[in-house]
Amino acid sequence: MNTHNIERQNDQLDQKDEQIKKYLSLYDQHDEAPYLSPDRDLDTWLKDVEIGSSSLVPKRNMVRLEEGILPGHLILLWRISFSTFTNESGFPKYFEYTYGINPAQALEEVLEKHYAKEMSAVASLTYLNTAQLKALLKEKNATGYTTLTKGQLMVRVKRAYLEDELETLFHVRGYTLTSIGLSLLGKYPEIIDKHPKKKF
Repeated sequence: MNTHNIERQNDQLDQKDEQIKKYLSLYDQHDEAPYLSPDRDLDTWLKDVEIGSSSLVPKRNMVRLEEGILPGHLILLWRISFSTFTNESGFPKYFEYTYGINPAQALEEVLEKHYAKEMSAVASLTYLNTAQLKALLKEKNATGYTTLTKGQLMVRVKRAYLEDELETLFHVRGYTLTSIGLSLLGKYPEIIDKHPKKKF
């Protein structure tokens, strides 16, 4: 069974468990076995693979790049590049089932490697709706904001609050790519090109 690099994403697996052994053996020809979430119904998935209704993660997606990351990390960076991904966004299943990565762990990695960074509270105001922005202005006893557009509300909030104040008032934060992350996307266009595209 394939235990190469198992500590990178699958160190939580019980390698004595028969189903885990079977899972890892399916990937004997891969550079490493893909991430297996503890939430996956492994018994059902193994049966689905047997009858062909589920597929294995492609070999190419489990080959680490020169930087030590997997193609799935690149897809996560590509997803972040649309400026719609936040700390409240869910992770599509394709990260695990097609790219074989633990997306939450991958997010931590791309942040640690400075491929992406969390946006400040001020920069993340764009992820609040108009009602939330108006509530912030109401806290400051502001007036004349009820008919303002979202953009105008954001300007008023930025004038009314210091960054330190805003940091504690709402949780959502966006992510943005760094110059290093942008360069990395440009280095491996073939990985992005193979991913099904849709607008975000």
